[in-house]
Amino acid sequence: MRRRTFFKRFAGVVLASRAGRLPAGRLTVLQVAYAGSMGALMDQGIRPMVARSLGIDLQGQGQGAFALAHLIVAGSIRPDIFISITPGPMNVLLAAGRVKRAIPVARTEMVLAYSRDGRCASRFESRPLKEPWWRILEDPRVRFGRTDPRTDPQGLNIIFLMELAQRYYHAPGLATRILGPLENPRQIFPEAEVMARLQSGQLDASSAYKTQPSSFGLPFLSLPSEINLGDARMERRYREVSAVIGGVVHRPQALVFYAALLRDAPAPAVARRFMEWLAGPQAASAFARYHYDPPGDATPLVPSHEGPDSVK
Repeated sequence: MRRRTFFKRFAGVVLASRAGRLPAGRLTVLQVAYAGSMGALMDQGIRPMVARSLGIDLQGQGQGAFALAHLIVAGSIRPDIFISITPGPMNVLLAAGRVKRAIPVARTEMVLAYSRDGRCASRFESRPLKEPWWRILEDPRVRFGRTDPRTDPQGLNIIFLMELAQRYYHAPGLATRILGPLENPRQIFPEAEVMARLQSGQLDASSAYKTQPSSFGLPFLSLPSEINLGDARMERRYREVSAVIGGVVHRPQALVFYAALLRDAPAPAVARRFMEWLAGPQAASAFARYHYDPPGDATPLVPSHEGPDSVK
């Protein structure tokens, strides 16, 4: 019983058996820790599919991927499977010897989500835009939301996007005018809250992955591949920018989702079945339905002494 409930102590999206929805008594429990942006896909898409196909009751939590990686390494949580976005969080587990290999399962890109009733809506919806998107976000009346760059890859990725936009649009100072200080408490919220705040009108616009807004019925603005971090062919260009958080220099990584089986997984046999399913056609259809792109030519991650540890 302890393993079935330990995830519920953490903030975030919790997947648990719901009365009348799944025959939990006849299913085998699998605990999955996953990037918080995957909440809708995991709860509404993958969970019922693996219940029907594999007899698995998928339970777990969505939260900032770096935060989850450090909780796993510290032994504070013990999932069977970890799914991260970007190689960074997964490399934390690889370096600590907690996983042996991580496979790429999907890909996304950065977009700007906005409220239909917010200050940005009419300005973002004109086609073509009557003014640059970044000029709209520079308006001091616009309430912009993002996640914590210390614990969540998306929090870093919006900083990288703005730094790339400065170069692309030849607009020095753009990032500072929109974001303020890198760790700006007026803009930063837990990942699970950002879309909900946008939906409720507490925010006018926010950073987002392309996979997120549609689950909340929110519109979004697509951005050029030169800055959206979603085109592996642009990776060398992306890595020309950086951000310093807590004295550590960070550089962009491809927006690829990776899944790995934990070495000390409580249910290793069930976890292996789920990993095989993730690499198959049913999972691919679920990813596509929730607006995830295929991983393309992304390669598996292994410990750095064994081979390549990032997407090439």
